[in-house]
Amino acid sequence: MDTQVVPMHSRVHQPCAACRMLRRRCDRNCSLAPYFPGEEIEKFAGVHKVFGASNVIKMIQMVEETRREDAVKALVYEARARLRDPVYGCTGAIFHLQKMIEELRSQLESIRSQVLELQQHRDQLLGILMNNVHCLEDDLFSTVHHDPMFGGDL
Repeated sequence: MDTQVVPMHSRVHQPCAACRMLRRRCDRNCSLAPYFPGEEIEKFAGVHKVFGASNVIKMIQMVEETRREDAVKALVYEARARLRDPVYGCTGAIFHLQKMIEELRSQLESIRSQVLELQQHRDQLLGILMNNVHCLEDDLFSTVHHDPMFGGDL
């Protein structure tokens, strides 16, 4: 088997999803290529539909290079949220999650209250049980000490 090494400059550059969708030539300096690979066309389609390609390019260029990948992830998330809920976008999801947190906090407080009540009930029952055990011990002790059958004096 003969393996042939292909020089870097002769490799074919695959167009990114943005250039494929916009039907334009994608060169090596394409600012969208690192964030929208050619096989992820749906990812770009949503962002393009909500923000527009030129606005996406401007927003990406406004962010420092080390944080651009996170910015693109945020744009993709917001675009998907806007397509699901055009009025509120991801704000609607955040509001829903905040409401769920409040409901869960309320349930947790209710459960804590129930646990406290059950612990108090348990303590009362243990007190009654211990009192009954002591009474039985006293009765048994007095029976043993006073009954001639057990060597007691009666």
